[in-house]
Amino acid sequence: MPEGVVQLTDPRALRAVAHPTRLKLIALLRRLGPLTATQAGERIGESPSGCSFHLRSLAKWGLVEEAGGGRGRERPWQATASGHEWAARGPSEEVDEAGDLLTRVVVESWFDEALRWVDRRHDETHEWADAAIANDRMIAVTPAELDDIDRRVGEILAPYVQRVGHPGAHPEGARNVVLIQLGFPFPDEPPP
Repeated sequence: MPEGVVQLTDPRALRAVAHPTRLKLIALLRRLGPLTATQAGERIGESPSGCSFHLRSLAKWGLVEEAGGGRGRERPWQATASGHEWAARGPSEEVDEAGDLLTRVVVESWFDEALRWVDRRHDETHEWADAAIANDRMIAVTPAELDDIDRRVGEILAPYVQRVGHPGAHPEGARNVVLIQLGFPFPDEPPP
């Protein structure tokens, strides 16, 4: 899997990525490596022509690129980075609105994926069902401390992230796992 993160700052890019099919395509290419529009479409339940359209749109914003080889819909595409980020607040209201849209679509996709896990976890081995994480913790931190937690968790995850898209680098029994991390403040509340 490619390394690095694509920074999304253009409101047009934010809106372009805020499409469920495009998010599925990005995740699929990051997880499995190069795929044609036909192969990707079979995996996510979309037509090859629809996938081809979405892949070209993602390429316009630097999230995917042609992997070389093939022609037309049979040319493979690959992700350009292991992730993408966007600011919580931008330099304009247009950027803020586009960023909010993308954030909502991404969080909804995480929620849907988590519910699919709940539906299928009884079909998994006890080992995987027990290892899966579904918990929360209440913490009291400053914004700088929350940034530090995010950075440190990223450092812990880095060696595992590098395995994604490289099945030969997986130890026996390893599978791709989505680890969703959220951290946000509650509204200010008066003490009891």
